[in-house]
Amino acid sequence: MIPQDMLLLAYRSGIFPMSDSRDDPEIFWVEPRERAIFPLDKFRPSKSLRKMVRQDRYTVTCNTAFNDVMAACAAPRADHSGSWISHRIAASYAVLHDNGHAHSIECWDGGKLVGGLYGVSFDRVFCGESMFSRADNASKIALVWLVAMLKHAGFEVLDCQFMTDHLATLGAIEIPQSDYCQLVAAAAQPARHTLDEAYVSLVAGASADGSGAGAACSAGSDGAGVAGSGSTSPGKLIAQSFTHTS
Repeated sequence: MIPQDMLLLAYRSGIFPMSDSRDDPEIFWVEPRERAIFPLDKFRPSKSLRKMVRQDRYTVTCNTAFNDVMAACAAPRADHSGSWISHRIAASYAVLHDNGHAHSIECWDGGKLVGGLYGVSFDRVFCGESMFSRADNASKIALVWLVAMLKHAGFEVLDCQFMTDHLATLGAIEIPQSDYCQLVAAAAQPARHTLDEAYVSLVAGASADGSGAGAACSAGSDGAGVAGSGSTSPGKLIAQSFTHTS
């Protein structure tokens, strides 16, 4: 495994590991010349995506199936049979997760994991690593929830590493690596809340708001809140928060 201290130091330096294949025991360190980020204060999901979030199409949880999300992200896809997420990298991030530095957002449909994302957090920075979707827009809905949680927790940087057409449609922009490192340095202070706390607070806030129908808060397997059956809708509250700032 990659030592945790080495991984966190790399991320604070704007560097991250990759591998050539799932079974490759070797890693290489990547420092992009251009960095893709989501500006948290300018993140604007489309009207159609906000509608899907508001409808609570999927049950969304935080940190309840981290290893399953990683495995799904590493699985072969129609457009790419390989994976940069080697077993060594997966084991290393599992340790980060156990120590509160790696997180997952999961989307469920009828008890089946249909989408999600995972990433690494430190200070007020979240580095998105990968996402997957087995149902319409599941990964996009996970991203909207993540942004809402990061804003609530007081994070300042959401890194998505390399620009892709998919990320561009969601509002990602490219900045020079030097500018990115300056943002990371400026965010080197504790966040107001952990992501688990932000999740629970958002769901509880929806319950207190009483503005819709669909989900409530209960305890998840890792202590995070879980959106389940109830009389209010956290998805509606999250969608409204982006409408109010647009």
